[in-house]
Amino acid sequence: MSEVTISFLGATDTVTGSRALISSKQSKILVDCGLFQGIKSVQRKNWDPFPIEANQIDAVVLTHAHLDHCGYLPLLVKQGFNKEIYGTRYTNDIAKIILRDSAHLQMEDAKYAAKKGYSSHKDPKALYNLADAEKAIDHLRERPFREKIQIAEDAFVTFYPSGHILGSSFVEVEVAGKSFLFTSDLGRNNHPLLSNPDAPPSRTFDVVVTESTYGDRSHDTTPETFAQELNDAIARGGTILIPAFAVDRTEVILMALKELILEKKIPALPIYVDSPMALAALNFYREAVAAKSPEIRAGVSERFANQDPFDAGLLHQMATTEESKAINDVTGPAIIISASGMATGGRVVHHLANMLPNPQNTVILVGYQAVGSRGRLLEEGVEEIKIHGELIPVKAHISKVESFSVHADSDELIAWLKQTSAPAQAFVVHGELQGQQHMQQRLTDELGWKATIPKSGQVFQV
Repeated sequence: MSEVTISFLGATDTVTGSRALISSKQSKILVDCGLFQGIKSVQRKNWDPFPIEANQIDAVVLTHAHLDHCGYLPLLVKQGFNKEIYGTRYTNDIAKIILRDSAHLQMEDAKYAAKKGYSSHKDPKALYNLADAEKAIDHLRERPFREKIQIAEDAFVTFYPSGHILGSSFVEVEVAGKSFLFTSDLGRNNHPLLSNPDAPPSRTFDVVVTESTYGDRSHDTTPETFAQELNDAIARGGTILIPAFAVDRTEVILMALKELILEKKIPALPIYVDSPMALAALNFYREAVAAKSPEIRAGVSERFANQDPFDAGLLHQMATTEESKAINDVTGPAIIISASGMATGGRVVHHLANMLPNPQNTVILVGYQAVGSRGRLLEEGVEEIKIHGELIPVKAHISKVESFSVHADSDELIAWLKQTSAPAQAFVVHGELQGQQHMQQRLTDELGWKATIPKSGQVFQV
């Protein structure tokens, strides 16, 4: 019987809360440590004690800095984790702003809920505060791409560029001689800013763990659709709100808007970026482009030499709360980009409350919307939506543009996975059940793999 096991502690029946634990007699390695997001029953899992004693974990491997992959780290440290968290340079840089922002938003939301009295809890509390976030940040350790490093007595990790967001990785993990490949969130070959994902290592793995966010879908929206939606919205005469993930999605949208304006495919409009986290991340992307980072797609740095790739001259960066509130006074066509991307929290929620009742306004959804999130409810066509305890009528035009997705779709995942040999075991995670089942079937039928959809807490011998 093998001494190595893998336990799935998150992202099993949902797209969020990525956490996988590899255990041997000598070490315990946690791959990602994310927050659960979406419907309340899923979010409540964040309050559950971690399934094992946090001080037993020997290392955390962080694939990238999205909240559903790194957002639980402050709680893990709070519960006793005292070792190192490994990630690439930009993963760690972005994780710092993500964790600080997450703590700040939770503290603000708890304070606002207490003030307005819409929480079911008498004294609503944040999951963690800024001090907790800083303690987690102290454990971050930077490691390069494509270099095998030892992270515990019998454990090694290699990070490879995944083209999902700046710094993102798929990872090869070895524990007690057993090899694991985690796709994490795999990017696409047509990302306008980032280089293509590396091919998987040419070896046979004991275990492959693949995401399935778009496991049953293909990205069929063309970039021209975005211009059309914008022009239609402008014709209605209202304001355009784009809920966007602060990291990568905001940057990609800004670059697309710059090109559309320069090519005169849309009129020049004021563009407001209303997310302190997005503005902080934007600076890392500017830095990477200016420095000609290998993570940046060939030609991008040259095309935007000596200019801001994200500003057509109309960009307003709204850093303070006062500046954010001032956007409510904007009249006529304008574009507001604000986080969060699924409208689960942050400043975008206040903009939705202000804009949704007006049929002249438009909300453009540009990313994956988890089940139960406000973004998903809007995508599904609800007539009213609860915001801060009040039901807000949805009169604004709601549209979905998929060309900005930075997740590989079903065909792209299969094409990428086909480049590696059949593993002894494959696991499908990070997707809704339909997407997981479709991906499982394709792995079985097209690649001949033994593929399993794990349940939460399920443990497998390797």
